[in-house]
Amino acid sequence: METAMTQSGRLSDEEIQTLKAPWDSLRQQVGKVFIGLPDVVEKVCICLLTGGHMLLEGVPGTAKTHLLNAVAKVLNLSFSRIQFTPDLLPSDLMGTMIYNPKEHTFEPKLGPIMTNFLLADEINRAPAKVQSALLEVMAEHQVTLGDKSYPVPEPFFVCASQNPVEQEGTFFLPEAQKDRFMFKIHLGYLSKDEECSLLNIIDGLEDHVSHLDTVLDAKQVLEYQKKLEQIYVDEKVKDYIVRLVHATRDTKTCLGSHLIDLGGSPRATIALYKGSRAKAFMQGRSFVIPQDVLDILEPVLAHRLMLSVDAEVDELSVSDVIKEIGDVISQP
Repeated sequence: METAMTQSGRLSDEEIQTLKAPWDSLRQQVGKVFIGLPDVVEKVCICLLTGGHMLLEGVPGTAKTHLLNAVAKVLNLSFSRIQFTPDLLPSDLMGTMIYNPKEHTFEPKLGPIMTNFLLADEINRAPAKVQSALLEVMAEHQVTLGDKSYPVPEPFFVCASQNPVEQEGTFFLPEAQKDRFMFKIHLGYLSKDEECSLLNIIDGLEDHVSHLDTVLDAKQVLEYQKKLEQIYVDEKVKDYIVRLVHATRDTKTCLGSHLIDLGGSPRATIALYKGSRAKAFMQGRSFVIPQDVLDILEPVLAHRLMLSVDAEVDELSVSDVIKEIGDVISQP
């Protein structure tokens, strides 16, 4: 891998196979303790490779914490979980300045956000001030206490979870704040066979996680993020990405009716561009094809679109509208 990582220019197919081997091993390792839903593990990898963040929606007990803890262990990265509650303060997340009576000075006491992997559990239970503080760190990768800024560890990955079951006592993320997340993933229930397999490994599950093999470290993950820029994206594929996002802003033209009140932002275009590169890499290719873009279209747009009354009348979901756009917009 050392030779491949030091190469410059466009990546060859041989280099890709060498480079992706640790990520294949990661998915295999995590698969030992996270039953089912392999596409979710792949999307976590895509977010990591592109430096993005993830919004994870799922009912309680679907192993959100367990998944991220396992990925962090395999990558030898630090992991923190913060349970968001209505009484949470920004200082509980970021830290604060503590008075030192001996020195007569204030010293920083950094919070749990100083980690590589952060699970913001039930982010919609915290008030807007806490949500905004988290999103600021996601964008700037630093915490400001007093008159100084402290960089968070790199790579820095935030997975914010939402519980779709309970709505009382929650503070919904505004559309502009949800736009800062690269992906939104829905974590569903396991199948019957998968849930039976879960029972076979449930005893000593935490011990299983602690014994997972480490395949990469923080420095190597950062190198991969830079190396991803060498995945080739043809101009026609770039045009395809732009046409897909623009179609969400004017569905009356492409679908024949006005189904969307708020379409994808330029961040959606960038997320499709970077994410399709990572998808191609995970598939073992040194170039992006249109199918790579389509494969990540829903997680990129699912939290960015606001449907119109027409769509509600027609009983269309966000997934339905995204699928229609993917079907209507011609591939290069």
